Amino acid sequence: MISVMQGVLGLASGALVGFSLGLVGGGGSILAVPLMVYVVGVPNPHVAIGTSAIAVAANAAVNLSNHARGGTVLWPCALTFAAAGIVGALAGSILGKMMDGQKLLALFALLMLVIAALMLKTRARVGLPGVQMSWTNTPAIVGLGLATGTLSGFFGIGGGFLIVPALMLATGMPIMNAISSSLVAVTAFGLTTAASYAWSGLISWGLAGLFIAGGIAGGLIGTRLAQLLAARRGALNLVFAAVIIAVALYMLARSTYFS
Repeated sequence: MISVMQGVLGLASGALVGFSLGLVGGGGSILAVPLMVYVVGVPNPHVAIGTSAIAVAANAAVNLSNHARGGTVLWPCALTFAAAGIVGALAGSILGKMMDGQKLLALFALLMLVIAALMLKTRARVGLPGVQMSWTNTPAIVGLGLATGTLSGFFGIGGGFLIVPALMLATGMPIMNAISSSLVAVTAFGLTTAASYAWSGLISWGLAGLFIAGGIAGGLIGTRLAQLLAARRGALNLVFAAVIIAVALYMLARSTYFS
């Protein structure tokens, strides 16, 4: 059971995640777990991760439908990448549940620092239009899908900021196609991780519903604001990366203190 205050904070935290996703186009889901633990007050890090996974999957599925209508999803590459990653996500989620909660949060904070660095790195490569599956790129797609899926399952994150560069590296596709195609994997990884945690009774369904509802509302506002601030996208990424770094350092301090 969650209290009324936790419900309100869960709705607000979901709105913040959705807002950041809409505003900067990614990375917002990495804040879901620390918000659940340190703001909403979910005492069990594993429940926070499991609940975050289903919320991330739902938000990714909504965004995927929008990108699919735009025709920017490269389905053969995306589905192969996701299929390989599902195996990794299942294995990663099992390993994550076996690890001590505070140690898992400390490792999660280190991953946040890596993602912040990826956000700060400019991704100006044009890419190759019309990329297709081939015997040449299939091993890379499968291998990188397995690796990113494992990380996604272990930490209960969408992993978009890892998946996008992985798809570009494996196939050479343009970044717009990589962003759109990554949502197939984010949805699949999130559902796989959530199913594993649900099997172990480690999801707060009420909180997940509030988080998803808040995320949808926040995403609409963030997307609208992003259109108005399109010329300042670089500055927005810089600010958001700084927020992620600050939260990661706070998590490391807390995890070290309680270990």
